Amino acid sequence: MTAENLDPGVAPLPRPDTATLDAALRERVAALSLAEKVRLLTGTDFWSIDPEPKAGLRRYVVSDGPVGVRGERWDDRDPSANIPSPTAVAASWDEDLVTRLGALLAAESRRKGVDVLLAPTINLHRTPVGGRHFECFSEDPLLTGRVAAAYVHGLQANGVAACVKHFVGNDQEAERMTADNRIDEQTLRELYLAPFEHVEEFARPWSYMAAYNQVNGTTMTENDLLDDVLKGDWGSDALVMSDWFATRSTEAAGNAGLDLAMPGPVGPWGAALVEAVEAGRVPEAKVDEKVLRLLRLAARTGAVDGVDAGTQPSAPVFDAGTHEARVEALTREAAAAGFVLVKNSGVLPLAQDVRSVAVVGPNALRGRTLGGGSATVFPASVVHPVEGLLAGLAGVEVRHSLGVSSTDRVPPADIGTLHLPDASEDGIELTFVGRDGQVLSTERRRTGAYTWMGVVGEDTPISSLGHIVARGTLTATSNGAYRIGASGIGSVSVTVDGEQVAATTLVPRPGADIVESFMMPPQAIAEVALGEGGTADVEIRFTPGSLDQPLVAFQVNVAPPRGTDDEEIAAAVALARSSDAAVVVVGTTEEVESEGYDRTSLALPGRQDDLVRAVLAANPNTVVVVNSGAPVLMPWLDDARAVLLAWFPGQQMGAALADVLSGAVEPGGRMPTTWPAPGGVVAPESDPVDGVVEYTEGLDIGYRRCARDGITPAVPFGHGLGYTTWELGAPREVDGGVAVRVTNTGTRDGAHVVQAYLSRPGSAVRRPVLWLAGFTKVRVPAGGSAEAVVALPERAFQHWDAAAHAFVTEPGEFTLTVGSSAADPAHTLPLKK
Repeated sequence: MTAENLDPGVAPLPRPDTATLDAALRERVAALSLAEKVRLLTGTDFWSIDPEPKAGLRRYVVSDGPVGVRGERWDDRDPSANIPSPTAVAASWDEDLVTRLGALLAAESRRKGVDVLLAPTINLHRTPVGGRHFECFSEDPLLTGRVAAAYVHGLQANGVAACVKHFVGNDQEAERMTADNRIDEQTLRELYLAPFEHVEEFARPWSYMAAYNQVNGTTMTENDLLDDVLKGDWGSDALVMSDWFATRSTEAAGNAGLDLAMPGPVGPWGAALVEAVEAGRVPEAKVDEKVLRLLRLAARTGAVDGVDAGTQPSAPVFDAGTHEARVEALTREAAAAGFVLVKNSGVLPLAQDVRSVAVVGPNALRGRTLGGGSATVFPASVVHPVEGLLAGLAGVEVRHSLGVSSTDRVPPADIGTLHLPDASEDGIELTFVGRDGQVLSTERRRTGAYTWMGVVGEDTPISSLGHIVARGTLTATSNGAYRIGASGIGSVSVTVDGEQVAATTLVPRPGADIVESFMMPPQAIAEVALGEGGTADVEIRFTPGSLDQPLVAFQVNVAPPRGTDDEEIAAAVALARSSDAAVVVVGTTEEVESEGYDRTSLALPGRQDDLVRAVLAANPNTVVVVNSGAPVLMPWLDDARAVLLAWFPGQQMGAALADVLSGAVEPGGRMPTTWPAPGGVVAPESDPVDGVVEYTEGLDIGYRRCARDGITPAVPFGHGLGYTTWELGAPREVDGGVAVRVTNTGTRDGAHVVQAYLSRPGSAVRRPVLWLAGFTKVRVPAGGSAEAVVALPERAFQHWDAAAHAFVTEPGEFTLTVGSSAADPAHTLPLKK
């Protein structure tokens, strides 16, 4: 399938003919005892299912995504390619690119022995304060569905299964495991189910993940939507697995459309499900169907002996000789393709006579390449902004200043911060000690962030652990007070050069989500004065607060000396004033963007806005780069001449930034979601009241809400500039859509996204004021023209009729708007239906 085949104007993928495959697999199901069948329906551990020789099934492995493939260990010693985060990927509006990223992740999956990648996440950006916003593609269901279909196709065309998540309504982090999200039928179908339906029609995912939350009173692992809609109305033959620990019951889940309870080995099925089947409370046929779906999934990824599912690629997806170069090139290309140039008054590309650039801001020396939570991976290396600009701006002096601190938290020790006690290499030595005081094992790690699931060290069960000792030596690179300590849930003792400098018991805040406890754990920090070149031997003892949990997280934290914010801003201003141009890199922190908790503010943390204003005043030739995965407020936007949104752009962040600032590459992004202006934030209620979230805004989220209420956002949905200029001709009807003449009126080649929106003035049914109906991305040489055809399938005109329980078309006249954003009505065209 080519990228063009993913366009909604063509026919959906045919349902695969699995009759021969299923007949062979049913024979294998029949050969299993009830206990053997039920055993397959709960994971063996966090990431795998044990083999079943009688069914021909080998050990089967799943892994977190979506920005990489972590594998079975949450471990920096087993690095992963880090592609841009989903908001950055969706900002490309480029299905061919997304398909290639999916293929890259398939290669990474095979390299790590992974069969199923737990991605993509296709919940919508219902609210800008959603903590997991960065992990979802867009506020729009069509853009989300098309990008997701390309992602799934890239994976599955290379023999690795996608697990599309979280079905459905997992749109906030507040009480995400229990909240009852009340969504009316039309809104559910037209918004929140729509991306799932699209990806099912156009990519046929091999698995889905049922969400934690309830929808309309029933938790999703027991919800009728699994059987009635996903497997019924849409005819999906995919396996449905639970989100981790989301399976709540034996019988209700056993009788529902859930097929696999993850993780294991403990769960509500097992012996209890066997007993329920034997007692007639769960039909054995239901268990057989679940096992069939599991074996079908496994066969499609090549994990069942003697069965050909016809889905394996003809060529290997991983080539050790070319993989590293492929990762570097594609992640660099993808980062730039997602950068959105919001504003540019002659600053970019940087002029040829620029000979010095001041690069300032808390995200300049160490940018954020990904968001927090289950999306976290450990890339082998990261090109941060300063490093990338030093290498990529030939003949330009690049100087750096912190500018301001965005957080008071101390980050985990990065690669090169500490070296091993024997000084043999960079890193930290960990010693795992049992409850009896005996050393269980040791290991050497490159960084200071650790998460263990199920086991620690060399396969030691967490339940056997007493405490962990971390040792490393710090060499000071400057004079001043270094902050040294640890993070985690449990007892911590910090010793520097044999002297205890901190000792306490760290506890989570009341009501904290489990992910918050390991992404933003409480800290015990001490200040230690060091002279440049001096060393300090650091030893940290950590005793987990509970060994009954299957997860232990712990950090060794180190931060170099810093001045006060006023001092750092003054230094940044002086540097900017003495430079030809300035680049201010600001952004969010893990405290405000992560799985496990929602955001309490859209403001940039700390005094970053003060820094931006000060540098803009010092040097008008300033580019503001915003490094966040989700919307932030930009109160200085009117004063800036150039603003670039970089999102969380993956491991080649700095190299891609150099490409774009220098003009070697055009910023290719268009907004996948609306960014509000100060005073104009619209955030639907997402904090549960008595456990319930009412979706009272209905169909109007994001740009739809702005259009309904006349709100002018800071950056509208679909907006994005490049390094050339465009002229769109009037649309004309063609078979299946509209054609638009696109002319590149500038002096360099470029790409443009032509967007088509529909509205229905005087509609007799509830509708948004306008909605995205289609789009296409075209590349046109300087001075050239091309005809862009935007497909408009029948579904674009339809609405969900709750009485008929079906999509129907309201006859009459629709208005088509063609432009470059939701706020850019360049041309209109009446269309009769």
